[in-house]
Amino acid sequence: MKKFILSIAILFLLSIESFGHVEHYAKYNYLEYELFRNNKPIGYHIYKFNRKNENLSISSEVSFKISKLGVDLYKYFAKSEENYEKGVFKSYTSKTKQNKKDRYVNIKLDSDNKNLIIDGSSYKGKANKNFIVGTWWNHEIIKAEAQISGISGRIIEQKVTFIGKEEIKIGEKIYKTLHFNFKSSDETLPDSKKLNTDIWYEENTYLWVKAAFEKTGYWEYRIKNVK
Repeated sequence: MKKFILSIAILFLLSIESFGHVEHYAKYNYLEYELFRNNKPIGYHIYKFNRKNENLSISSEVSFKISKLGVDLYKYFAKSEENYEKGVFKSYTSKTKQNKKDRYVNIKLDSDNKNLIIDGSSYKGKANKNFIVGTWWNHEIIKAEAQISGISGRIIEQKVTFIGKEEIKIGEKIYKTLHFNFKSSDETLPDSKKLNTDIWYEENTYLWVKAAFEKTGYWEYRIKNVK
């Protein structure tokens, strides 16, 4: 079960660039994704964008469960909030419940704007301010050298490869997308901790459309609702 939990957490281990281009998402107030495992719907992930003057706050909620014969084998629930001032990342907080296990992370930009300060269930300390915190909605993630777990604060170096332009269909809509693959740079990590996730962003809007990875089954995020 420990290996299974780690593999699930991989999906949420990416981040937001400290000085990300959040203005690209000025027209979005709400993003909703449906989560699938082996092509069966199991949950959701919702982002809400709240703006006040030049400040932006994004709240997020993730919930899913895996059941068999009416018995819940695995339940996951997480809430997070990330904050920007004039487009500059300032803080991120999250609390996660994985079955009966609690995990958390608090991240903030220090007073000198030089480092990120991390207080997490897996890591406590400083990090480069250009590292990224685990939410997929911001396409600036493709430029980051490392990511910070949005669950526990663990830092993972990443290698990002552009696969190509693709048209993908979700529901009745066809999206023209840019397809990227994210992998852990450290090949010595055990398989349960390695990152290997494919992400699709809409070519003209940078909207996150889809994510996919394979760990104890085939997982997908698919865009469901945009406001």
